[in-house]
Amino acid sequence: MKKQVRICLVGAGRVAKVHANSIIKYTPNAICTALVDVNPEILKQTAKDFEIDLTFPSLEVALQESQFDAVVITTPTFTHKDIAITAANAGKHILLEKPMALDVAECKDIIHAVETRSVKLQMAYMRRFDPDYLLAAEKIAAGEIGQPMLVRSQTNGPGVPPAWAVDLKTSSGNLAEVTSHDLDAMRWLMGTDPDRIFVQVANFKGKARGITTDHYYDNLVANIKYQSGGLGSLTSVCPCEYGYDNRLEVIGEKGILVIGDMQQNKVLVCTNREQGLVSPVYRSWSIRHEWGYIREMQHFVDCIMADTPPRVNANDGLWAVATHVAGTKSLLEDRSVLLNEVF
Repeated sequence: MKKQVRICLVGAGRVAKVHANSIIKYTPNAICTALVDVNPEILKQTAKDFEIDLTFPSLEVALQESQFDAVVITTPTFTHKDIAITAANAGKHILLEKPMALDVAECKDIIHAVETRSVKLQMAYMRRFDPDYLLAAEKIAAGEIGQPMLVRSQTNGPGVPPAWAVDLKTSSGNLAEVTSHDLDAMRWLMGTDPDRIFVQVANFKGKARGITTDHYYDNLVANIKYQSGGLGSLTSVCPCEYGYDNRLEVIGEKGILVIGDMQQNKVLVCTNREQGLVSPVYRSWSIRHEWGYIREMQHFVDCIMADTPPRVNANDGLWAVATHVAGTKSLLEDRSVLLNEVF
């Protein structure tokens, strides 16, 4: 068994910093040995912040000039396929940020490379490791609310995604970049794969923010029918001015299960009658799901050290991508789309 897993972070932006923090502060069996990014300024600053000595402009150069066991990929979605296949072909284990890739074909190419080289691929769906979500999954599995019939999930985010993330040429828009976690968590907690999806969108804030991208949207509602006969409803507003807001509920034959609220803590402050009660809300996803990120990294490293399969795998990534690809087809064609249309 390895004493310590050496990790190369591919991407040095916001999400990479969250993963670096999880490795350095909370995962003693792992070490960040290298950092990759195409932007030299971001690369230099993140390396300095986390005291990572080896920096490279590409994974190919990192593979030639350094030694490591695994990669954590946090680059834009349209780069995932090539980077993941390069890592797999080099025999490196992979923690891959969502969405897995742009479409089903790219996902299948990644899966082929991973299976050919017998390396591990874990999808970075941190809600699968979030304490609240894990407890909910345990209660559902124990039959406490009976057979899940309906799931409702929402994620509202405070910031405008980068330009590539809202362009349907390089992404599936907010449905993929903002709500991929919802699509995965809904499928997981319902215990069944989606059968069809119908998506409606709206653009309320794009013009004021100078966004002219074709098919841009900042509001979405998705209705999903699952193979079990269960139903799903997903909503998202991004950008949303008041903060980060992720909540989910599952209604079963015997009861209801609710995950999450808007308050970062339960402290209420009142300083005057006009202002009333004040309580802080979550400012970002990294705060709301801090322990999910930590525990997913610990799990990834444990799987490598013990040579066990990851709990969240490539098939989970494939289903989330298929769902948002079908959803994008739905919003463009204004109709319900079967998942088997995109496989």
